[in-house]
Amino acid sequence: MKARIAVTPGDGIGPEIVAEAVKVLKAVADKFGHELALDHHLVGGAAYDDCGDCLPDATLAACRAADAVLLGAVGGPKYDRLPGPQRPEKRALLTLRKELGLFANLRPAKVWAPLKDASPLKPSIVEAGLDLLVVRELTGGVYFGRHERAEDGLSALDYMPYSTAEIERIARVAFEAARKRRGRVTSIDKANVLETSRLWRETVTRIHEADYADVELDHMYVDNGAMQLVRAPQHFDVILTENMFGDILSDEASQITGSIGMLPSASLRSDGFGLYEPIHGSAPDIAGQDVANPLATILSAAMMLRHSLGLAAEADDIESAVGRTLADGVFTRDLGGTVKCSEMGQAVIERL
Repeated sequence: MKARIAVTPGDGIGPEIVAEAVKVLKAVADKFGHELALDHHLVGGAAYDDCGDCLPDATLAACRAADAVLLGAVGGPKYDRLPGPQRPEKRALLTLRKELGLFANLRPAKVWAPLKDASPLKPSIVEAGLDLLVVRELTGGVYFGRHERAEDGLSALDYMPYSTAEIERIARVAFEAARKRRGRVTSIDKANVLETSRLWRETVTRIHEADYADVELDHMYVDNGAMQLVRAPQHFDVILTENMFGDILSDEASQITGSIGMLPSASLRSDGFGLYEPIHGSAPDIAGQDVANPLATILSAAMMLRHSLGLAAEADDIESAVGRTLADGVFTRDLGGTVKCSEMGQAVIERL
């Protein structure tokens, strides 16, 4: 098949980790006889330094024209001086999600067998199982509500809007995903306090009863959900939650797997188009040192093949190669090893 991928390396370690994912994509394309056009475009602070805009019109147009987008990371202390709406995280990430209609964020988190000792959890908890998927609503809630500051600067107000339509569509994504996994959804909210959470719980329950009775559903307050993630993570299969709670819980889930450098993500719209990126940040403190872990980005590329391009066998091949690489004791610094970023990418390619 032929496909066009918009590659946006971004800032910090972004160019290094994306370069390794691109090498893996090219190797898989050669192996299976596909043509992948991998076009690079500036985004984030790198774009601001070049043209004064963290999301240039040309980059947005290229993303719209592509079959999928592969993103590295954006931001860094250098750009904290910019006005809020112009910072890379706001101008690039949130605008891309909105303009591309990316409402469903999928963040799988599991403990890879060779890395079980890297988890901060007790061995007895890890051995009980940790393999879950966070399905996070991505274009609603407090991040996309109005933000106000009083003229005297002494008070502020953030709005957290949600509609039933927004909740319905993300709930269906979670239930469909659960059908392909272990058949259980845990919906996370704060319905004992927030009106948006009460609407969330009512809507998720209605969709479940009407169309997904074959999937097990339970509800959990976000504070209890955060506690259960470290106490009994094996309880969870698919976690369904709104934007801010999903942001927090998915980062917690990443840490209990052993390294944030191992977790990929997909941000999707209803037609399967998606933006794929590791969940970690730009890590400017180690940028340019060739020590970053590229596996989350490589695994994000695998998710891209599966979800946006329909190439499940190719995605399985990458994930299997990553598993064999780890089983052979090939670890980057964050995993307790000494393998460089570029060497890790090559090790995965050798095992394809």
